[in-house]
Formats: sequence, structure tokens, C-alpha cells
Amino acid sequence: MATQMNSQPMSPQQQNNQIQNVQDIDLMAFFGAVLDRKYFVLVVTLTFFIAGAIYARYAQPVYKINSILQVESTAATVPGFSDVSGMFDQGSNSTAEIELLKSRSVISEAVDELQLDIIAKPKLFPYIGERAYRSFIPTNNKPFADPSFGANSYAWGGEYINVFRFNVPQSAIGHTFTLVTGDEQKITLKNSNGDEVVTGNVGEELTSGQFSLIVRSLKARPGTEFLLTHANRLNTILGLQSAIFASEKGKNTGIITLEMQSSNPQQAQRIINKMAEIYVRHNVERNSAEAQNSLDFLKVQLPQVKKQLEAAEQKYNSYKIKRQTVDISLEAQSVLERVITLDTKLQDLDLQRLELSRKFKNDHPLYQGLLEKITEIKKQKELLVKEVGDLPATQQQLLSLKRDVEVSNQIYMLLLSKAQELDIVRAGTVGNVRIIDRAEVNGGPIKPNKPLIVTTATLLGALLALTIVILQKALNKGIEDPADIEAIGLPVYASVPYSEYQDKLTGFATKARKGKIPKVKTILALDNPADLSVEALRSLRTSLHFAMMEAKNNIIAISGPSPGVGKSFISVNLATVLAQSGKKVLIIDADMRKGYLQTQFGLKWDDGLSDYLSGRLNLEQVTKTTKVEGLNVITRGQIPPNPSELLMHSNFSKLVEEVSAAYDIVIIDTPPILAVTDPAIVSAHTGTTLLVARFGQNHLREIELTRNRFEQNGIDVKGVVFNGVVKKASNAYGYYGYYNYEYKSDK
Repeated sequence: MATQMNSQPMSPQQQNNQIQNVQDIDLMAFFGAVLDRKYFVLVVTLTFFIAGAIYARYAQPVYKINSILQVESTAATVPGFSDVSGMFDQGSNSTAEIELLKSRSVISEAVDELQLDIIAKPKLFPYIGERAYRSFIPTNNKPFADPSFGANSYAWGGEYINVFRFNVPQSAIGHTFTLVTGDEQKITLKNSNGDEVVTGNVGEELTSGQFSLIVRSLKARPGTEFLLTHANRLNTILGLQSAIFASEKGKNTGIITLEMQSSNPQQAQRIINKMAEIYVRHNVERNSAEAQNSLDFLKVQLPQVKKQLEAAEQKYNSYKIKRQTVDISLEAQSVLERVITLDTKLQDLDLQRLELSRKFKNDHPLYQGLLEKITEIKKQKELLVKEVGDLPATQQQLLSLKRDVEVSNQIYMLLLSKAQELDIVRAGTVGNVRIIDRAEVNGGPIKPNKPLIVTTATLLGALLALTIVILQKALNKGIEDPADIEAIGLPVYASVPYSEYQDKLTGFATKARKGKIPKVKTILALDNPADLSVEALRSLRTSLHFAMMEAKNNIIAISGPSPGVGKSFISVNLATVLAQSGKKVLIIDADMRKGYLQTQFGLKWDDGLSDYLSGRLNLEQVTKTTKVEGLNVITRGQIPPNPSELLMHSNFSKLVEEVSAAYDIVIIDTPPILAVTDPAIVSAHTGTTLLVARFGQNHLREIELTRNRFEQNGIDVKGVVFNGVVKKASNAYGYYGYYNYEYKSDK
């Protein structure tokens, strides 16, 4: 009935609780792993903090330089074309102005005027030279900083050079040359190979082939080196386009901010101011060119209108002489004035149409609107023409000729007046762009942001450390929870804590393992019986008592998946604990290849198991007593060439029968089964087989393979001893007692 009850499926609430418990354990393990490596996390974080502080202190400062320009909302109008100008878009066109401001046309002119493609700077010591040069303040008594480390060729502060001209052949563009100063303002230019290119004095033009150099001024100690480079002009322009930022403040404000970030604020200031000046000049020239184009158009029309006027006057005078007519009637005069007015408007609108045709296509709304006006005036003129048709023929002809003269004369005078006004406008154009604020250094350096750098570096260090810890935990699949072992069907008989006291003992010395220096060792169960590890083995002793009740004999085989898991430690101390409880115990070192069990008892390896199995010695001769009462030991003996064959010999079966009858408990320490098959042979003669797994070292897959290897040989593994359990924050509530209850030893 109990089995049936236990096999009932869990309720949804129970499943949720179980899932929640798993999640809690995972979260605890995560934080526990971080707490276990807290010193590593602190060291990495502190390292990044120090590195960030050093970088923030010695990083080159970057300054922000800006200038403000205004694009007026109303452009300069062309006199005589105010009606047409009113049709144009008068809003802010800052986007186009920004593109013009950052165009290669403007920047290239600034590069040429400021010679920005010539890079001349002092040679600075690596890493620390720049800060030393930047922090030095020259005085009258000390214009230059003293060289450090004996590096006289480097500039340490106060050095200065001004290059007026530096021309190089096309093949040398972008190459760095070295200028070496000498005594009495003497200079020498060398290429990258150290060959002399030109030599002379400051202020002189130095030429050699296609090389030309003029140094306007120079201040430096003799022997100081400067680096000169004639950069590619186009690359310099493109670099400035990327470095300079232009944007409009607000929307349709017409206020443009031009700014640049640079470690050389003086040079950046000159660049920004020069670009603003060039842009304003280009704007003036652009507006002046518009007036010039209109003026050129009028100058073409004036001679044609003048010829039309002269022809009309000649026709009018000839007709008056021919018809002997002196004047026209008052009625015809009234009609004439109205016709002249309409014709003048038509001519003016036609000029505007021609002006618009140069700026817009014929389907543009402005152009189409002007055509509609012209059509309307033509209709009015047709009505006046009908009125003229009612007059006598002589008056009609005279009226027509008079009209041609008056219209031509008015148009001529109008065009002449407009031409004069445009000439004045062209000469006095100021443009629609002006500089509001010239470029200035915007306070102190904006970079580096020291608090931000230090904070970012610290957070980055902490993040890196946490990432490493998490990755290590994820990649290290070593078992840290005995529940994982029990999940595959193997009971854990004992979880043996890691003993720091054991590390103080010399039982695992390398030289002793090799058998070179047999040194007396101390057994933990004797030297510190109150140790938690020994207490765990006492618990194992009790568990084995019940586990061996149904075993075929009293022999225990102890093996493991891999070397270094502590099989010998468990075997020796378990045997000692059993002997201390009044049992007669024998421990056998069955690892005839690399066994070092004898070092725990201060014995030699000779006259051991291999000697008995080979028939050279008997049981009494190979059995050795120890300082533990009731505990005997059989060492491994001489290393045989065929340990497996010896174990399969009948002498081993004989040995098992004899020791099983002579002792209460027999413990056989075997090698790792995943390395050799010896443990399977030994376990075939034993009643109980135990595995030793190491905390954080053995993987669950190793445990499964070890069990499968024994089962393939018909051997049932009784359980596992979980050795070397380390107390961590991630396992604070398990493994070997919640409260680490222990007795304190007087030793």
C-alpha cells in the first residue's frame, strides 16, 4: 500500500513547488559561485578601476569649439522683380545651407588657406610624452622642459614649429619626414630611412628636386626632432567633413551651430572661423551672382527695345507727314492711354515670364500663374481694340502708331531704370547669412569624462569577472551535489568533507609516491580524530555495517573513475576507524602499478601483494603490522609486468579465502577502473564494491561509465563515497551537516 501511495502522480501544486525549489537552488548556486570567487571578482574589478583611473588621468583632453550663424528668412530681393520674389519660398532653408557649409568647396578653401594638409608636430616620447608636453608651462628662465630618461631627441614641453610651405612629390604624399634641429636655427630634413633630404636655416626656402620647405619659426633645443607630413589633400578634406558637425537649433529658426571636437583647440578655432568666413563670402557672391544674371538679361533686352522705339517713332512721324494730320481726337487719346497701360503691363509680365523661365520649368505653378495674368490682360486689350475699331480709319492708324511709340518708350525707360538699380544691388549685396558668434573654446575639456571612465571601467571589470566565474561554473561539470549521483541510482554512503588538516600532513608527497624517499606519514584518523572527515568516515562505518549484512564475504573493494580522487585516503582512514572500533582489519594495496599505500604507514613497498601472487612469499611474509592496533597491511610489492594476469591467478582466490577467514574486515584499494581492468577482477572476489568520487572533479558521466564498466563484468556497485566536499556559498545547506557540528581536538 505504501508503494502504491508513493507512486501516485504529483498534483499541479506539488509540481509547481518542485519547479520553484529547483529554480531557487539554481539561483542559490549562481550567487554561491560568485561568493566563492569573491576575491577573484574583487581583484579583477579593482584592476579595471585602477586602469580606468590611470587612463582618465593621462588621456589627452578633447575640447569643444563652436560657432553660431544665422540664415535670414527673407533673401535679398532684386529691384523691379519684387512681385516675382514674393512668389518664392521665404522660409528657412537651413538644410541646404548646412550642406553648403560642409561642402568640399568651403572646406577645401579652408584647407588651402590654413595649410591643414601640412602636419608638423614635435616628436613625443611614447605613452607619457604627450602628457609631459601638455602639462609643461614655459617661463622666461626655462622655455623648454628638461629631457627625461636621457631622450634628448624627444620634445618634453615648450617646443614649437611653424611650417609655411612643405611641398613633396606625389610619391611622398602621406609619408612622415623627420626634421632635426641644430645650432643657430639650422635644420635638416630626413626621410624614413634617415637619408638627408634638405638642409638649411629657419626662414629660408630649402629646395631639393621636387622637395620644398620653408619653416617660418622654430623654438627647440638643438637635437630635437619634429615630424612633418604632407597629407593627401582630399583625405584631409574628407576628414574635416567627418569631424565638423553642423545642425539647426530648433525648427525653421535659421540658426546654425557649427562645432568641432579636437585635442588642439587653437587650430580647431581657426578652422571653424575660417569656414564661417568662407561660407559667408560664398553666400554674398551667390546672391550677387543672381543680381548679375538679371542685369545681364536686361542688358540684352535694352538694345532691342531701343530699336523698337526708334522704329515706332519713325513710322509715326512718317504717317503724320503723309496724312497731314497734326493730332488725334480726345476720344482716341483716352483709348490710347488705356491701351498703353495694358501694353506696358504685358511687356513687364513678359519680362517676368522670361526671368521665371530661367529658374523654373513651364509646368511650375508660379510660371502658370503668370501666364494666366498675361491671358487676362490680353482679353482686356482685345476689348479696347474693338473700341478703336469704331474710330475713323485715319484716327485708328494714328492711334496704333502713337501707341507703339508710347509703349516702347515706357518699356525702355523701365528697363533702363531696373538695370541701374540691379547694378547698385550687385555692388552692395550683403547676402542672407551672418556670423552671430565666432568660434571659441567651450570652457574646459569635454573629454575624457573622468568619473564616467572610472565608473565604466569598474563596471566592465566587475562584469568581466562575473562572466568568467559563470563560464567556469558552466564549463566545469564536476559534481558538487550528491543528489546528482543519487539521481542515477547510486546511493551516496558518505560525503567526506575536504580536510585542510590533511594538507598539513605529508602523506601525499611526490617523492614518496615515487618510492624514492619512504617517509613516515601521519594518518588523519590518528593525528586529528575530531576532524570532520574522520567523523564522516565513522558514519560510513555504520552504513557499511548494514550494507554488508547480505554480502557474500567481508571484503570491501574500493575503486574510482579516475586517479587523484582520494581512494587511498578513504581506504587508510576507513580501515583505521574500523580498527579503532575493535575490528581486526586488513588493508591490501591492489594497485601493483602505482600504489603508494605503504607511505601512509611508514613502510616499504617490497614484499607485498605481487610477491605473494607470484608464489615467492606466503601470506604471513607479506602481511605487515602497523602502529594502529588491529590493523595490518599488504603493500603492492614489486611492480610486475602483468598485474592483471597475477590477479586472475588462483593464488588471488586463495588469498581472498584466507584473509576473509582471518579478519573481520578486509579493504582492498584498487586502481581506477576506467584506466585498467584490475578493479573488475578484484571486485569479482569481494562482497562489497564502493566507488570514490571527488567533489568538483568527477563528472556525472564518469560515474555512469564506471558503474557500467562494473556491471559489464557482473559486479554490482554498492554505493559511492563523495570525497573532498568543499564548503561553498553555493552548498551552504548541504553535504555534510547544516551546522558543521564537530569536536575540537587538543592537537
